[in-house]
Amino acid sequence: MKLSRTTSIIMAAAFAALGGAAQAADTVKIAIAGPISGPVAQYGDMVKAGVLTAIEQINAANGAGGNKLEPVFMDDACEPKQAVVVANKIVSDKIHFVIGHVCSGATIPASEIYENEGIVMVTPSATSPVLTEGKKRKFIFRTIGRDDQQGPAAAQFVISHLKPAKAAVLHDKQSYGQGIATSVKNELEKAHIPVVLFEGLNAGDSDYSAIVTKLKSQGVDFVYFGGYHPEMGLLMRQAREQGVKAQFMGPEGVGNNAITAIAGDASEGMLVTLPADFAAEPANAAIVKAFADAKRDINGPFQMGAYAGIKIIADAMAGAKSTDPSKVAAYMHKTTFETPLGAAAYDAQGDLKSYKFVVFKWHKDSSKTVAE
Repeated sequence: MKLSRTTSIIMAAAFAALGGAAQAADTVKIAIAGPISGPVAQYGDMVKAGVLTAIEQINAANGAGGNKLEPVFMDDACEPKQAVVVANKIVSDKIHFVIGHVCSGATIPASEIYENEGIVMVTPSATSPVLTEGKKRKFIFRTIGRDDQQGPAAAQFVISHLKPAKAAVLHDKQSYGQGIATSVKNELEKAHIPVVLFEGLNAGDSDYSAIVTKLKSQGVDFVYFGGYHPEMGLLMRQAREQGVKAQFMGPEGVGNNAITAIAGDASEGMLVTLPADFAAEPANAAIVKAFADAKRDINGPFQMGAYAGIKIIADAMAGAKSTDPSKVAAYMHKTTFETPLGAAAYDAQGDLKSYKFVVFKWHKDSSKTVAE
């Protein structure tokens, strides 16, 4: 049968439209940006475990609005300059969705690129208020609370349960650590608890004896450290070796099994603010089983947040009936999502409207119990 030129053009257009629809409902790449290498690569492992588990479950259930999801892992080593390199590669690779970054110092500069380029970013771990404060973010979101939620939660526990006579508040001079340490210091001082030492240390150093000497000379009975587990572990071990018996406390950045390997027995009794133990929720039993079946560790602060980030993006694609990041972001801002973290809803800045941090007591076998 010979087709007229008009008929041929119409049929070609129809096939092109069908091909475009098939492509749109094909595979959507999601960049997973965080530390694959470096001293806090364990946190990247946590995010990877959550992401892979979520993507496997979503793809097995007809995908995100019919679209299969494909993770693309990129290493920023939790370094701000490297995070910018990663963000620019994500732009050049035309990837429109990101889970990450992990460390606040890396997330903040990368987020500026994503916001300008119209790329949806969901961080499961960056808690610095600087990421969103005072900015009406269209494309930037979190699945974790902010330091100005976590800091007061920590301080309130100290005020009501510990009542120290002399407190020291230390930090690692980085965006995350210094920010949360400042928040804790301010709350303690409002409650008239003397903060006799507020000082930064250099991340990556191996000898903190000078600061330990100050802790001893000031006679502190409580030490809060804002930062990550490598420094916290050394600080606690060296303090105990020099006879400092103060109660130590830190944020979720120190809540890592590796801290016990560094601090040894000195890690026993450390207090740490962490997201609630979402793996213990009966509603998440199927997710916990999926982690176990895949032989992935669920016991960390960021696995469930990473899982929730993927689920929110997938649900928003399905709800918006689109993979256009502008439409997905708009849907995210106006919708309450059911996630392993509970109901998640966003304000104009991309922050969760509510989030609960819990104080845990760490044990030298790397287990933890709710502090009372």
